[in-house]
Amino acid sequence: MSASDAPTAAELKREVARRRSFAIISHPDAGKTTLTEKFLLYGGALNQAGSVTARKNQRATTSDWMELEKQRGISISSTVLQFEYKGCMVNILDTPGHKDFSEDTYRVLTAVDAAVMVVDAGKGIESQTRKLFEVCRRRGVPIFTFMNKLDRPARPPLELLDELESVLGIAAFPLNWPLGDGPRFKGVFDREHGQVHLFEKTPGGAYRAAESVKDIHDPLVTQTLDESTYRQVCDELELLEGAGAEFDIAAVEAGELTPVFFGSAANNFGVQLLLDRFLELAPPPASRESGSGKVIEPTSPEFSAFVFKIQANMNPKHRDRVSFIRIVSGKFERDMTVVHTRTGERVRLSNSQRLFAQERETVDDAYAGDVAGLVGNHDFLIGDTLSSDPKVSFDEIPRFAPECFAFLHNRSTAKYKRFQAGLEQMLKEGVVTEFNLLDAIGIAVPLLGAVGPLQFEVLQHRLENEYGAETRLENGTWSFARWMKPKDPEKTGEELPSLSMGVTLARDVHGSLVALIPHEWALKTFTDKNEDWVISDQPFPPPAKS
Repeated sequence: MSASDAPTAAELKREVARRRSFAIISHPDAGKTTLTEKFLLYGGALNQAGSVTARKNQRATTSDWMELEKQRGISISSTVLQFEYKGCMVNILDTPGHKDFSEDTYRVLTAVDAAVMVVDAGKGIESQTRKLFEVCRRRGVPIFTFMNKLDRPARPPLELLDELESVLGIAAFPLNWPLGDGPRFKGVFDREHGQVHLFEKTPGGAYRAAESVKDIHDPLVTQTLDESTYRQVCDELELLEGAGAEFDIAAVEAGELTPVFFGSAANNFGVQLLLDRFLELAPPPASRESGSGKVIEPTSPEFSAFVFKIQANMNPKHRDRVSFIRIVSGKFERDMTVVHTRTGERVRLSNSQRLFAQERETVDDAYAGDVAGLVGNHDFLIGDTLSSDPKVSFDEIPRFAPECFAFLHNRSTAKYKRFQAGLEQMLKEGVVTEFNLLDAIGIAVPLLGAVGPLQFEVLQHRLENEYGAETRLENGTWSFARWMKPKDPEKTGEELPSLSMGVTLARDVHGSLVALIPHEWALKTFTDKNEDWVISDQPFPPPAKS
């Protein structure tokens, strides 16, 4: 980028201020993907649920693009969607809900500035919701809560609020309040503006729900609600007002308070209330710390970004690889040249695209907070930093120890090249991890590790459907991976730890020593026998390049 093309400070400040990048998190089946689609509906990216307002014609779309996702009815990959709404550039990252893909979700959470937590109002806080919430809390990500499925029988709203505080340990402030639930659900009361939004069920939830806005004491409201529901709602609202809690935006930004909204995503109800207030209250992109300790401001003129996701074959029409980057600072311009800080090489970012499910368009420029897809066979890995300053390097991506292990057999020697190419791609995407056994003499079959068994199912499905390689899994006997290094830094590493009870040694992709352990008792015994070793459930940082 030449000096004459460099963005002005005012331009950077203006563009960063209007960015909103957030993830939608939930337990499976809470309605996360439905809410994502309805955000697009209200944001104008869709004119009917499931249909894109395309430039030439309407095309079917969904944030669940992978064929296996359609078959299983769950999200198992993260999807990036972007649209402009009311002056904001909105980046939505829809994440996997299934626990076997929590690692992919954790990576996505490094790329956002806020999160919308979807809770099934009939079930309350569920296990995966709790885990994802904890990740957001550790990262200091502000959380907004949407109590979904009020058109079905739900738990008492006060009980749901109490559960947020008692189970998750976060204070809750409802910005609206439900008027009944299930068959008695008639709408929500907007506490901020003293208005009632009455619910009108729409066929299939396909179009924007009609809303009429009245005061809580309006005769239309009392006629719409049955007497007991109306009295209960008035008592609950009086109780909330009597509690005297004040809405504190600073507490929201600090992750100490969650604004709560009620509605029904499937019926489009309460979605626009959530979207409008979220964009007003959610923070713009914040500063991030480089590995050197330097704080990188989003309005800095120096470009920087990191790779948080890699995906191949998202669309059968485009047999290529997309590296998703979160822009941290500066302005991205197509064809710009940056430093790939892991390798020290300069790379040209020529094929940059914005993805809307399976649809694509070229990205000419983007700013801090945006997510862009870099298409091509770049030698990028998840966690890599791209920067105009070679000294900038982000360490944003968490890594996790696998709990499932299997040998992957190629069923056809004639298709070995396809098998090898597909496996290499899956490893780059972080779908699975590969280990090399130290005593693997005569074993030519890859040993893979995964957080959950469904990752293996996805691996096999994609190898067969995208690369034409049929495979067979042979389950390993291990349940834990522990990384090891001598406590004494003077040791050369030639000495190996003592083994027992089915423990096997291996190396990870960085050459670090790993102990593969079959069960809890073996883990305890192995730890006790190797007091001279540092044993960690987290991979050690890869060695710095010379």
